[in-house]
Amino acid sequence: MPSAHKKKPASPKREYKTQRLELRLAPSAKKVIQQAMSVTGLAAGDLAYEGARRILDEHQRMVLSGADRDAFLAAIGRSADPSPRLVEALKRHRHLFG
Repeated sequence: MPSAHKKKPASPKREYKTQRLELRLAPSAKKVIQQAMSVTGLAAGDLAYEGARRILDEHQRMVLSGADRDAFLAAIGRSADPSPRLVEALKRHRHLFG
């Protein structure tokens, strides 16, 4: 008879906060951070982390305007003939490696 017990999925390993980061801020920047802490309930370090993640996500994502998008799609949609050097390289590869 099959066992009724199911394995629990492995939970991600907990990462403890052991690192420190000290900042010098303008009073106005400190006030903004404190307001954000009040509104979100997050600690200053968590706010810094979330902001850094958001910046990195935006940096790694490519966003194109309408005209740029159209030019990009047109470029990848064109079927260009391979150059003579590429054709020769493929022939050499087939000859050498089968």
